Amino acid sequence: MQAIQLQQPGGLNHLHLVELPTPGAPAAGEIQVRIHASSLNFHDLLVVTGASPVADKRIPMADGAGIVTAVGDAVSEFAVGDAVVSCFFPQWQAGHALPVGFANVPGDGIEGFAREYVNLPASAFTHAPRGYSHEEASTLTTAGLTAWRALVVDGRIRAGDTVLVLGTGGVSIFALQLAKSMGARVIATTSSDAKKQRLLELGADAVINYRQQPEWGDAVLALTQGRGADIVVEVGGPGTLPQSIRACAAGGHIALIGVLTGFAGAVPTAEMMIKQQTLKGLVVGSREQQQDLVRALDTFSWRPVISSRYPLARIAEAFAEQQAGQHFGKVCLHY
Repeated sequence: MQAIQLQQPGGLNHLHLVELPTPGAPAAGEIQVRIHASSLNFHDLLVVTGASPVADKRIPMADGAGIVTAVGDAVSEFAVGDAVVSCFFPQWQAGHALPVGFANVPGDGIEGFAREYVNLPASAFTHAPRGYSHEEASTLTTAGLTAWRALVVDGRIRAGDTVLVLGTGGVSIFALQLAKSMGARVIATTSSDAKKQRLLELGADAVINYRQQPEWGDAVLALTQGRGADIVVEVGGPGTLPQSIRACAAGGHIALIGVLTGFAGAVPTAEMMIKQQTLKGLVVGSREQQQDLVRALDTFSWRPVISSRYPLARIAEAFAEQQAGQHFGKVCLHY
Protein backbone atom coordinates (compact mmCIF):
# COMPACT_ATOMS: atom_id res chain seq x y z
CA MET A 1 0.00 0.00 0.00
CA GLN A 2 1.02 3.62 -0.42
CA ALA A 3 1.72 5.77 2.62
CA ILE A 4 3.39 9.03 3.57
CA GLN A 5 6.22 9.08 6.09
CA LEU A 6 7.67 12.17 7.74
CA GLN A 7 11.43 12.05 8.19
CA GLN A 8 13.11 14.00 10.95
CA PRO A 9 13.67 16.86 11.55
CA GLY A 10 10.38 17.53 9.75
CA GLY A 11 9.45 20.04 7.09
CA LEU A 12 7.34 19.76 3.95
CA ASN A 13 10.36 18.57 1.97
CA HIS A 14 10.66 15.62 4.37
CA LEU A 15 7.24 14.14 3.52
CA HIS A 16 7.93 11.02 1.43
CA LEU A 17 5.62 8.68 -0.47
CA VAL A 18 6.57 5.07 0.33
CA GLU A 19 5.32 1.54 -0.26
CA LEU A 20 4.47 -0.41 2.89
CA PRO A 21 3.00 -3.90 3.39
CA THR A 22 -0.78 -4.01 3.38
CA PRO A 23 -2.01 -5.26 6.75
CA GLY A 24 -3.44 -8.76 6.97
CA ALA A 25 -6.72 -9.84 8.47
CA PRO A 26 -7.89 -7.76 11.45
CA ALA A 27 -7.57 -9.28 14.91
CA ALA A 28 -10.48 -9.82 17.26
CA GLY A 29 -12.12 -6.49 18.08
CA GLU A 30 -10.51 -4.79 15.07
CA ILE A 31 -11.72 -3.62 11.69
CA GLN A 32 -9.74 -3.09 8.52
CA VAL A 33 -10.47 0.20 6.75
CA ARG A 34 -9.50 1.27 3.26
CA ILE A 35 -8.75 4.94 3.91
CA HIS A 36 -9.90 7.20 1.08
CA ALA A 37 -9.54 10.71 2.51
CA SER A 38 -8.04 12.90 5.19
CA SER A 39 -8.31 16.59 5.99
CA LEU A 40 -5.61 19.00 7.09
CA ASN A 41 -5.65 20.70 10.49
CA PHE A 42 -3.36 23.15 12.27
CA HIS A 43 -2.24 20.33 14.55
CA ASP A 44 -1.12 18.31 11.51
CA LEU A 45 0.75 21.34 10.20
CA LEU A 46 2.66 21.64 13.47
CA VAL A 47 3.63 17.97 13.15
CA VAL A 48 4.79 17.99 9.53
CA THR A 49 6.74 21.24 9.86
CA GLY A 50 8.61 19.89 12.87
CA ALA A 51 7.16 22.42 15.30
CA SER A 52 5.66 19.49 17.22
CA PRO A 53 8.35 16.78 17.00
CA VAL A 54 7.32 13.16 16.41
CA ALA A 55 9.12 9.87 15.85
CA ASP A 56 11.14 9.48 12.68
CA LYS A 57 9.13 8.09 9.72
CA ARG A 58 5.84 8.83 11.45
CA ILE A 59 2.80 8.46 9.19
CA PRO A 60 0.99 11.80 9.63
CA MET A 61 -2.69 12.89 9.58
CA ALA A 62 -5.15 12.68 12.47
CA ASP A 63 -8.25 12.51 10.25
CA GLY A 64 -9.21 9.46 8.23
CA ALA A 65 -12.36 8.34 6.42
CA GLY A 66 -13.03 5.28 4.30
CA ILE A 67 -14.76 1.94 3.91
CA VAL A 68 -14.64 -1.13 6.15
CA THR A 69 -13.03 -3.96 4.14
CA ALA A 70 -12.80 -6.65 6.84
CA VAL A 71 -14.15 -7.24 10.34
CA GLY A 72 -12.47 -9.18 13.13
CA ASP A 73 -14.14 -11.49 15.58
CA ALA A 74 -16.34 -9.95 18.30
CA VAL A 75 -17.12 -6.84 16.22
CA SER A 76 -20.85 -6.19 15.87
CA GLU A 77 -20.99 -2.40 15.36
CA PHE A 78 -19.56 -2.42 11.83
CA ALA A 79 -19.91 -4.54 8.70
CA VAL A 80 -17.94 -4.78 5.48
CA GLY A 81 -18.94 -1.88 3.25
CA ASP A 82 -19.73 0.58 6.06
CA ALA A 83 -18.47 4.15 5.62
CA VAL A 84 -16.52 5.19 8.73
CA VAL A 85 -14.54 8.10 10.11
CA SER A 86 -11.70 8.02 12.63
CA CYS A 87 -11.62 9.40 16.18
CA PHE A 88 -9.02 11.98 17.24
CA PHE A 89 -8.65 10.42 20.71
CA PRO A 90 -9.29 6.72 20.00
CA GLN A 91 -8.96 5.81 23.68
CA TRP A 92 -11.34 8.53 24.91
CA GLN A 93 -14.66 6.82 24.45
CA ALA A 94 -16.81 8.96 26.77
CA GLY A 95 -16.95 10.65 30.14
CA HIS A 96 -14.89 13.28 31.92
CA ALA A 97 -11.54 11.49 32.20
CA LEU A 98 -10.00 13.90 29.68
CA PRO A 99 -6.85 12.94 27.76
CA VAL A 100 -3.86 15.23 28.23
CA GLY A 101 -1.38 15.50 25.39
CA PHE A 102 -1.17 13.72 22.07
CA ALA A 103 0.53 10.42 22.89
CA ASN A 104 -2.39 8.41 21.51
CA VAL A 105 -3.45 10.76 18.69
CA PRO A 106 -3.03 9.37 15.15
CA GLY A 107 -0.39 11.18 13.17
CA ASP A 108 1.32 12.38 16.33
CA GLY A 109 1.98 9.84 19.08
CA ILE A 110 0.88 6.91 16.91
CA GLU A 111 0.73 6.24 13.18
CA GLY A 112 -1.82 8.35 11.32
CA PHE A 113 -4.06 8.02 8.30
CA ALA A 114 -1.84 9.10 5.40
CA ARG A 115 -1.93 5.48 4.20
CA GLU A 116 -4.31 3.33 2.23
CA TYR A 117 -5.17 0.64 4.79
CA VAL A 118 -5.33 0.43 8.59
CA ASN A 119 -6.23 -2.28 11.06
CA LEU A 120 -7.44 -0.70 14.31
CA PRO A 121 -9.87 -1.42 17.14
CA ALA A 122 -13.46 -0.80 16.08
CA SER A 123 -13.67 1.74 18.90
CA ALA A 124 -11.24 3.98 16.97
CA PHE A 125 -13.98 4.80 14.42
CA THR A 126 -17.60 5.89 14.19
CA HIS A 127 -20.01 5.59 11.31
CA ALA A 128 -19.88 8.47 8.81
CA PRO A 129 -23.02 10.56 8.19
CA ARG A 130 -25.33 9.15 5.53
CA GLY A 131 -24.49 10.25 2.02
CA TYR A 132 -21.24 12.02 2.91
CA SER A 133 -18.27 11.72 0.56
CA HIS A 134 -15.08 10.44 2.13
CA GLU A 135 -13.56 13.93 1.96
CA GLU A 136 -16.59 15.43 3.71
CA ALA A 137 -16.53 12.75 6.40
CA SER A 138 -12.82 13.25 7.03
CA THR A 139 -13.45 16.85 8.13
CA LEU A 140 -15.40 15.65 11.18
CA THR A 141 -12.60 13.99 13.17
CA THR A 142 -10.94 17.22 14.25
CA ALA A 143 -12.65 20.36 12.90
CA GLY A 144 -16.24 19.15 12.96
CA LEU A 145 -16.09 17.64 16.43
CA THR A 146 -14.24 20.66 17.81
CA ALA A 147 -17.00 22.97 16.59
CA TRP A 148 -19.69 20.63 17.96
CA ARG A 149 -18.11 20.48 21.40
CA ALA A 150 -17.50 24.25 21.48
CA LEU A 151 -21.11 25.07 20.64
CA VAL A 152 -23.20 22.17 21.90
CA VAL A 153 -21.34 20.32 24.67
CA ASP A 154 -19.57 23.23 26.37
CA GLY A 155 -21.41 26.27 24.99
CA ARG A 156 -24.90 24.75 25.36
CA ILE A 157 -26.12 26.70 22.36
CA ARG A 158 -29.78 27.68 22.20
CA ALA A 159 -31.91 29.02 19.38
CA GLY A 160 -31.63 32.81 19.40
CA ASP A 161 -28.07 32.90 20.74
CA THR A 162 -25.46 35.03 19.02
CA VAL A 163 -22.30 33.15 18.03
CA LEU A 164 -19.02 34.82 17.00
CA VAL A 165 -16.64 32.86 14.76
CA LEU A 166 -13.15 34.04 13.82
CA GLY A 167 -11.76 33.64 10.33
CA THR A 168 -12.53 31.12 7.60
CA GLY A 169 -10.68 27.99 8.68
CA GLY A 170 -12.32 24.61 8.98
CA VAL A 171 -13.52 24.91 12.58
CA SER A 172 -14.90 28.42 12.09
CA ILE A 173 -16.82 27.54 8.91
CA PHE A 174 -18.18 24.37 10.47
CA ALA A 175 -19.24 26.35 13.57
CA LEU A 176 -21.01 28.91 11.37
CA GLN A 177 -22.99 26.22 9.55
CA LEU A 178 -23.78 24.33 12.73
CA ALA A 179 -24.87 27.42 14.67
CA LYS A 180 -27.16 28.60 11.86
CA SER A 181 -28.79 25.19 11.63
CA MET A 182 -29.52 25.35 15.37
CA GLY A 183 -31.24 28.73 15.18
CA ALA A 184 -28.41 31.05 16.23
CA ARG A 185 -27.36 34.42 14.83
CA VAL A 186 -23.76 34.31 13.58
CA ILE A 187 -21.23 37.13 13.36
CA ALA A 188 -17.96 36.28 11.58
CA THR A 189 -14.61 38.00 11.13
CA THR A 190 -12.35 37.92 8.10
CA SER A 191 -9.61 39.95 6.43
CA SER A 192 -10.93 39.74 2.87
CA ASP A 193 -13.92 41.20 1.05
CA ALA A 194 -14.07 38.08 -1.12
CA LYS A 195 -14.22 35.86 1.93
CA LYS A 196 -16.77 38.21 3.48
CA GLN A 197 -19.10 37.57 0.56
CA ARG A 198 -18.69 33.81 0.90
CA LEU A 199 -19.43 33.99 4.63
CA LEU A 200 -22.61 35.90 3.92
CA GLU A 201 -23.59 33.32 1.30
CA LEU A 202 -23.14 30.59 3.93
CA GLY A 203 -25.58 32.37 6.21
CA ALA A 204 -23.50 34.70 8.38
CA ASP A 205 -25.75 37.52 9.61
CA ALA A 206 -22.89 40.03 9.79
CA VAL A 207 -19.20 40.00 8.83
CA ILE A 208 -16.47 42.25 10.23
CA ASN A 209 -13.22 42.88 8.36
CA TYR A 210 -10.71 42.82 11.19
CA ARG A 211 -8.04 44.58 9.13
CA GLN A 212 -10.35 47.53 8.59
CA GLN A 213 -11.71 47.34 12.17
CA PRO A 214 -8.87 46.14 14.43
CA GLU A 215 -11.07 46.86 17.48
CA TRP A 216 -13.57 44.32 16.22
CA GLY A 217 -14.74 43.49 19.73
CA ASP A 218 -16.40 46.89 19.83
CA ALA A 219 -17.90 46.24 16.40
CA VAL A 220 -19.53 43.06 17.75
CA LEU A 221 -20.96 45.03 20.67
CA ALA A 222 -22.38 47.60 18.24
CA LEU A 223 -24.01 44.84 16.16
CA THR A 224 -25.65 43.39 19.28
CA GLN A 225 -26.84 46.66 20.86
CA GLY A 226 -24.10 46.43 23.46
CA ARG A 227 -24.91 42.91 24.61
CA GLY A 228 -22.16 40.91 22.90
CA ALA A 229 -21.94 37.32 21.66
CA ASP A 230 -23.25 34.49 23.80
CA ILE A 231 -20.60 32.08 22.46
CA VAL A 232 -17.22 32.94 20.94
CA VAL A 233 -15.34 30.28 18.98
CA GLU A 234 -11.82 31.54 19.66
CA VAL A 235 -9.24 30.09 17.26
CA GLY A 236 -6.54 32.76 17.39
CA GLY A 237 -5.17 32.54 20.91
CA PRO A 238 -3.30 35.39 22.59
CA GLY A 239 -3.44 37.75 19.61
CA THR A 240 -7.24 37.70 19.43
CA LEU A 241 -8.35 36.73 22.94
CA PRO A 242 -8.55 40.32 24.29
CA GLN A 243 -10.94 41.27 21.48
CA SER A 244 -12.93 38.08 22.01
CA ILE A 245 -13.37 38.96 25.69
CA ARG A 246 -14.52 42.44 24.63
CA ALA A 247 -16.96 40.92 22.13
CA CYS A 248 -18.37 38.32 24.50
CA ALA A 249 -21.56 38.98 26.46
CA ALA A 250 -21.80 39.16 30.23
CA GLY A 251 -22.11 35.55 31.33
CA GLY A 252 -21.04 34.41 27.86
CA HIS A 253 -18.84 31.47 26.94
CA ILE A 254 -15.49 31.62 25.11
CA ALA A 255 -14.32 28.31 23.63
CA LEU A 256 -10.53 28.51 23.36
CA ILE A 257 -9.63 26.04 20.64
CA GLY A 258 -6.68 27.54 18.74
CA VAL A 259 -3.23 29.06 19.07
CA LEU A 260 -2.84 30.51 15.59
CA THR A 261 -1.30 33.71 16.97
CA GLY A 262 1.01 32.07 19.53
CA PHE A 263 1.13 29.97 22.66
CA ALA A 264 1.07 32.58 25.43
CA GLY A 265 0.08 36.18 25.97
CA ALA A 266 -1.63 38.75 28.17
CA VAL A 267 -5.27 38.28 29.16
CA PRO A 268 -7.50 41.20 30.26
CA THR A 269 -8.59 39.34 33.37
CA ALA A 270 -10.41 42.30 34.96
CA GLU A 271 -12.78 42.69 32.02
CA MET A 272 -13.39 38.96 31.89
CA MET A 273 -14.08 38.86 35.64
CA ILE A 274 -16.42 41.86 35.61
CA LYS A 275 -18.39 40.32 32.74
CA GLN A 276 -18.41 36.94 34.54
CA GLN A 277 -17.51 35.08 31.38
CA THR A 278 -16.49 31.45 31.02
CA LEU A 279 -13.23 30.76 29.19
CA LYS A 280 -12.69 27.05 28.54
CA GLY A 281 -9.96 25.38 26.57
CA LEU A 282 -10.82 22.29 24.59
CA VAL A 283 -9.11 19.80 22.32
CA VAL A 284 -11.54 18.03 19.99
CA GLY A 285 -13.79 15.55 21.86
CA SER A 286 -14.72 11.97 22.72
CA ARG A 287 -16.04 9.15 20.56
CA GLU A 288 -19.46 9.47 22.18
CA GLN A 289 -19.56 13.17 21.26
CA GLN A 290 -18.58 12.29 17.68
CA GLN A 291 -21.46 9.81 17.51
CA ASP A 292 -23.81 12.57 18.68
CA LEU A 293 -22.40 14.88 15.99
CA VAL A 294 -22.96 12.27 13.28
CA ARG A 295 -26.58 11.77 14.36
CA ALA A 296 -27.13 15.53 14.20
CA LEU A 297 -25.54 15.85 10.76
CA ASP A 298 -27.87 13.16 9.44
CA THR A 299 -30.73 15.64 10.03
CA PHE A 300 -29.13 18.66 8.30
CA SER A 301 -29.06 19.38 4.56
CA TRP A 302 -25.75 21.29 4.44
CA ARG A 303 -22.31 19.74 3.98
CA PRO A 304 -18.82 20.71 5.17
CA VAL A 305 -17.06 23.26 2.97
CA ILE A 306 -14.02 21.86 1.17
CA SER A 307 -11.66 24.43 -0.28
CA SER A 308 -9.47 22.09 -2.31
CA ARG A 309 -8.55 18.43 -2.79
CA TYR A 310 -5.13 16.89 -3.42
CA PRO A 311 -4.01 13.32 -4.11
CA LEU A 312 -1.93 11.72 -1.37
CA ALA A 313 1.30 12.11 -3.34
CA ARG A 314 0.83 15.91 -3.35
CA ILE A 315 0.51 16.21 0.44
CA ALA A 316 3.30 18.80 0.63
CA GLU A 317 1.40 21.06 -1.80
CA ALA A 318 -1.73 20.68 0.30
CA PHE A 319 0.09 21.79 3.42
CA ALA A 320 1.69 24.68 1.52
CA GLU A 321 -1.80 25.92 0.65
CA GLN A 322 -2.90 25.59 4.26
CA GLN A 323 0.22 27.39 5.45
CA ALA A 324 -0.48 30.29 3.06
CA GLY A 325 -3.87 30.79 4.73
CA GLN A 326 -5.78 31.36 1.51
CA HIS A 327 -8.18 28.44 1.89
CA PHE A 328 -11.85 28.79 2.83
CA GLY A 329 -12.99 25.76 4.82
CA LYS A 330 -11.02 22.53 4.65
CA VAL A 331 -8.11 21.32 2.54
CA CYS A 332 -8.43 17.57 1.95
CA LEU A 333 -6.41 14.63 0.64
CA HIS A 334 -8.01 11.83 -1.41
CA TYR A 335 -6.51 8.42 -2.20
